[in-house]
Amino acid sequence: MRQRRAFTLVELVVVVLILGILAAIAAPKVFRGSDDAAETALRQNLSVIRDAIELYALEHDGRYPGSTSDGTNPAGSEQAFLNQLLMYSSADGTVSQVRDAAHPYGPYLRKNFPSIPVGPNRGTNSVAVKGDGQPLVPDETTAWMYDYITGEFIANTNDLSSDGVTTYDQF
Repeated sequence: MRQRRAFTLVELVVVVLILGILAAIAAPKVFRGSDDAAETALRQNLSVIRDAIELYALEHDGRYPGSTSDGTNPAGSEQAFLNQLLMYSSADGTVSQVRDAAHPYGPYLRKNFPSIPVGPNRGTNSVAVKGDGQPLVPDETTAWMYDYITGEFIANTNDLSSDGVTTYDQF
């Protein structure tokens, strides 16, 4: 008499249960990885932009980008802020596409202004520029918020990071 070797139904059920338990443990860690990557990108973007703002202020007698006209756009405008970080500038803040004797400073960011990697405005790079010296409070209408009086620059989101802290408070 030959006996057939096969798995019993109980053995198959045990294997399926073990695989289900392992998947339940591993899946959240895999999906959280993309959130962690976005938070890391946000931290890096904030660090680079804040450093650029501070370097601009050091080279322009303590005036932050956007606090003066760029020669075309008025002080306090988003475009003046962006131009003064992305183009060559003079001591008074006017900008030029090329470096020359009148525009020896910058650019402070080499590429386009970065988009925000988290929150409801993910993928956009708009900046709400203000100059009242009051603390910035996120309203989620733009990607970033900036005050040209204090130089404060934050991510404009109320999203919670993986450790439960709002992203604009954390970084």
